[in-house]
Amino acid sequence: MCRGNARRKIFLDDADRIRFLRLLHESIETYQVLLYAYVMMDNHFHFVLQTVRANLSEFMRRFNICYTGWFHYQHGTCGHLFQGRYKSHLVDADSYLLELSRYIHLNPIRRHKRQNSDYRNRLSYIRRYRWSSLPGYLDARNVDDLVTYDMIIEMIGGRQAYSRFITDGIRHGIGDLFEEVQHQTILGDDDFVALVKSKFIDDGSLRDQPSYRGVCADTLSPQSVLLCVSKVYGTSTKELLQRRGDGIQRGILVEMLYRYCGMTLAAIGRFVGGIDYGGVHQLRRRLNSYMSKNELIREKFYAVENAVKSLCSK
Repeated sequence: MCRGNARRKIFLDDADRIRFLRLLHESIETYQVLLYAYVMMDNHFHFVLQTVRANLSEFMRRFNICYTGWFHYQHGTCGHLFQGRYKSHLVDADSYLLELSRYIHLNPIRRHKRQNSDYRNRLSYIRRYRWSSLPGYLDARNVDDLVTYDMIIEMIGGRQAYSRFITDGIRHGIGDLFEEVQHQTILGDDDFVALVKSKFIDDGSLRDQPSYRGVCADTLSPQSVLLCVSKVYGTSTKELLQRRGDGIQRGILVEMLYRYCGMTLAAIGRFVGGIDYGGVHQLRRRLNSYMSKNELIREKFYAVENAVKSLCSK
């Protein structure tokens, strides 16, 4: 969750909301994140995410910087848009994901002026609310490729069942799910909490991201990935590591380093010639754009990826 600085609005019009979703889509593709649910309110937003590469901080940093830049450009403002760092919780999917999705989707009617309105009015309002992932959960015609629906839909047995689930939540009310958070950051049953504590907690707090990133990422050496790109393209490793080298080849190299070596963008930048975080991001973004338009580049990308994957199986 991120809230506007001093609880000020982070969306002033629909153009802001549309840009927010476009940037979210780009960030999801770049960082290989799964988005299960979201809601956009006037002064804050909620995401339910699965970061399969343990890269939440990178994802959120990039996304918030991009949206803040857009907002200031669009409205002629400056300064902090968000109130400090995002707030996050680790969630036990088996026990809490379904309930959490409902809690997020019902956020728009928990505002004071909606809380005491007639049940049918609240139901009508939430079904018409545009700025959340709920429409795609209620009707397959409204699905958005931003969102991964299958896990939650399968948990409850289909969209009709999810619709009834939402209706029950409005009719009978639901409590504050985050009152059940343990150790300030874990939402899960006792077995899940014990598992997390045994693996990832020191002195009552989650360890820094680098210490558990390796649990989720394949860990090939950067040199082995570099050799794969070199062989597919017939380019020397020295050329690939030069800052003025071929942008597409270097883009493929940094993408493979990110996907298969468990490296941060800063570490990748150092490896490929001393470029900064923004430079690595630019290489990946441009590669994605080129691949969407050029079949030959896509074929080379998949040839490199297949070569890298063959190393993973050895």
